[in-house]
Amino acid sequence: MAAADGTSGELNTCRHPSAQWRSAGRDRRSGVVSVPATLLRLSRDSSIYVLIVVKGPMGPRKIVHVDMDAFYASVEQRDNPALRGQPVAVGHGAQRGVVAAASYEARAFGVRSAMPSTTAMRRCPALVFVPPRFEVYRAVSRQIHAILGDYTALIEPLSLDEAYLDVTQDLRGLQTASATAKEIRARIFQETGLTASAGVSYNKFVAKLASSQRKPNGQFVITPEMGPDFIASLPIDRFHGVGPVTAARMRRLGIQTGADLRAQSLAFLQRHFGRSADWYLGIANGDDDRPVVANRPRKSSGSETTFERDLTVAEDIEAGVAAMADEVWAWCETANAFGRTVTVKVKFADFRLVTRSRSFPAVIAQHELLRQASLDLVRLLLPTPKGVRLLGVAVSNFDQAPISSARELPLFSPGEAILPRTTRRAPQ
Repeated sequence: MAAADGTSGELNTCRHPSAQWRSAGRDRRSGVVSVPATLLRLSRDSSIYVLIVVKGPMGPRKIVHVDMDAFYASVEQRDNPALRGQPVAVGHGAQRGVVAAASYEARAFGVRSAMPSTTAMRRCPALVFVPPRFEVYRAVSRQIHAILGDYTALIEPLSLDEAYLDVTQDLRGLQTASATAKEIRARIFQETGLTASAGVSYNKFVAKLASSQRKPNGQFVITPEMGPDFIASLPIDRFHGVGPVTAARMRRLGIQTGADLRAQSLAFLQRHFGRSADWYLGIANGDDDRPVVANRPRKSSGSETTFERDLTVAEDIEAGVAAMADEVWAWCETANAFGRTVTVKVKFADFRLVTRSRSFPAVIAQHELLRQASLDLVRLLLPTPKGVRLLGVAVSNFDQAPISSARELPLFSPGEAILPRTTRRAPQ
């Protein structure tokens, strides 16, 4: 198959994509580079994938990471002019409320998502709480996705307000990925009244780093020539995928920046970080061969957060779980994927990890049912004498179309049997 730029390509179909596309990229252990590849699912319901392997003279991929600016809060400020310029939190300001999103004005006071409302109000007494309108956020997200689809078929949504795009193929004749990102951002603003930031680079990891450089309402390009020096100078806690606990552990080992991480041997990193060592060393060198996968199949969807300070009060722990359930539900409705199993994850201050799960006879097709199931699960662990450093909620066992009985699922009492799992992990 001949391409317009003189390269040639091959199309292969497969049912298990993970092994095949990796064989077409860089083997980080050996350092051998073969050929770039892109994985495309034929349809949401299909189990068949097309592996597009491009051969011949080809430069680096052109990846754009589009990230809406304070999405939920910005929608509320757009729709209510009285909120513009005000510190706004999307959520509920009640005793057990939680912040789902915060405007940039609120973030200046240290207000963050998943923060208990009482804490947020202490940090910003003038904070204005607005109840979430997920149906509006989903509608706006669909508008944005339609715009992105005019520039590439390879769109990998990460959430309602964030996506990767592979624009290596220049569908609009804009010549550069930077020009493409600029036009996308302009159209998003023109059609929705909202601003987006963008990162443009040669792989997903670096593109996501770039998108945070000019927030809000900006974009940043990191070329292959710029990449090594940019990553080398970056503080380790700026690496996405390196959480606060892992970053603190790296600093204790003398790893402060990307350059420090790059200087470590694989054996050293394996001793301290196990199976993650290869990934950490790779990203320190700017290597990320993950393709942008359109219509990525999901076995589960979850959201979790590590808190700046350990939570000890039951109300705060419940508020954090409710916030995670809200994030998961927003994804479920956007993807039209509803699960039968709910899992709550709790990591305590001593790094002990506990999960509690519940499977239902039908999919959970109501927001309140997911929230209630998540709260009932975490309440099985309360009260706790230990602080909680991380909370997460996930759904699995998906069914694309909810059935009517799912809206009347009986929730269980604390005495019912569940599926527990408790593990102790080394600090990360």
